[in-house]
Amino acid sequence: MVERLIGHKQACILRCLFILFIAAITLLGACTPKPMMPYSEETAPLVLLPPSQAGIHDGRGRFREVFCAVLEERGISLPDYRPCEEALVRVGREPMGSGEAVELKRANRKLTALLVPGVGWDCFADWLDMDDSIPDHLRRLGYDLITIKVDGLSSTTNNARQIRDSIMEMGPINREPDLVLIGYSKGAPDILEALVSYPEIHERIAAVASIAGAIGGSPLANDASQSQLALMRFWPDAKCEEGDNGAIESLRPSVRKTWLAENPLPVNFPYFSLVTYPEPGNISSVLYSSYKKLSQIDARNDSQMLFYDQVIPSSTLLGFANADHWALAVPIARTHSTIGSIFVDKNQYPREAMFEALLRFIEEQLAILPR
Repeated sequence: MVERLIGHKQACILRCLFILFIAAITLLGACTPKPMMPYSEETAPLVLLPPSQAGIHDGRGRFREVFCAVLEERGISLPDYRPCEEALVRVGREPMGSGEAVELKRANRKLTALLVPGVGWDCFADWLDMDDSIPDHLRRLGYDLITIKVDGLSSTTNNARQIRDSIMEMGPINREPDLVLIGYSKGAPDILEALVSYPEIHERIAAVASIAGAIGGSPLANDASQSQLALMRFWPDAKCEEGDNGAIESLRPSVRKTWLAENPLPVNFPYFSLVTYPEPGNISSVLYSSYKKLSQIDARNDSQMLFYDQVIPSSTLLGFANADHWALAVPIARTHSTIGSIFVDKNQYPREAMFEALLRFIEEQLAILPR
């Protein structure tokens, strides 16, 4: 009936909008006044400290130099350009950069980034219809980027095994490790669990990075259910399976923080963390409800994650991206302009430049850090 009234194309758009809305509120939970972080004695003892007192190296000054140099050099030749001061937020006293020149020619060390995406990625990847602009840009510079397939609705334990299998199926190891594991959202704890559970992959890894990673979990998961998340299987063109139905449980703060307390990370390679820290006016309208809900705990969130839950222990803090959770890695507005203009209206971010800056910074650090 709807299709007869407004046409098939318009009806498809409306269905997409409805499913997008359902996906956006999957982690919002019920509209009840109960605490987002309920009282519990089943948790690891926690402290909240400045980075310098928590084993975190503050690399924001140099990363800003690298990111700004990339943005200035590439300019509008790359999508979603914005000035560096609008791309990164200065939080507190950001350290000064080194003042050294930024090398922007072809990479000296061919690093291959293995990107592990977040919850539900395999459900909407076909609908998203992404182009290869990020991998193509990186390959022109001598790097590479490959997305590892993991189950979007499964637990970190399940996906850690898939990450291990993908790495072990690659060709023989080079003279020196060349893999940079990059975890977005839940992909970050998936990677950390793979590192702890499968030491046979260590010799292949050069570095590990988290971008908007769910390192400490999300309070939104406390009030959500796996059945809500499973609605993503009805996304247009979805090809995801139920998996082990453990994604939501894996994202609960008590689960993630207890896992971190009980599983020291291997020290064979360096870790890096890029945190999303959007200005309140830079959050897409469809995500604003979850942003406000998380703001009951702390307004410094990206609509899905609190800013201090995105940092890998003993990692180098790269910076605070002025982007909401989707904008950093999910380019919805590029391929779905109508949805982008109405619902995902703050989705623009210079992702190609960000990935280039990330790999250039890591390459620079690998040249000076001991293995």
